[in-house]
Amino acid sequence: MKDNIYSFKVPGLSGQQIDFSQFKGKKILVVNTASKCGFTPQYADLEKLYKRFEGKLVIVGFPANNFGHQEPGTNKEISQFCTNNYQITFPMAAKVSVKGEDTAPIYQWLEGQAQKKGLDPSVPQWNFHKYLLNESGELVAVFPSKVNPMSEEIIKAVVAQ
Repeated sequence: MKDNIYSFKVPGLSGQQIDFSQFKGKKILVVNTASKCGFTPQYADLEKLYKRFEGKLVIVGFPANNFGHQEPGTNKEISQFCTNNYQITFPMAAKVSVKGEDTAPIYQWLEGQAQKKGLDPSVPQWNFHKYLLNESGELVAVFPSKVNPMSEEIIKAVVAQ
């Protein structure tokens, strides 16, 4: 099993490819997102966090329709929603599944790493579940949906060495 995230390449929301190897030397926050969720306003704080730590932190959003059918849109509709409502500038992956039999390979890897390291919850329980990876692409923390991106807990983890 891979020790870091750098071998993953995923389709982007707008058709481009997101190559995680380009993020070497930066922390990475991976978040499963949804447009019609009570946590959807976290998009604004994810963008704030991304801007605050620009150059040191990359956020990658993964739209998913696994919880309450709260991301029913197409990639194009999701992209328009993120741009029009939250002016998102961080990378957004194409829509994926983050749990179940059709879980995306990158989420299978994240869940496996979280379980291996005893981080809980290792599997997303809802939208806006967050995985934080260090500058070496290794998983170091997991934050449940209710933890706001601008919380002291996340900021401390981002600035930690």
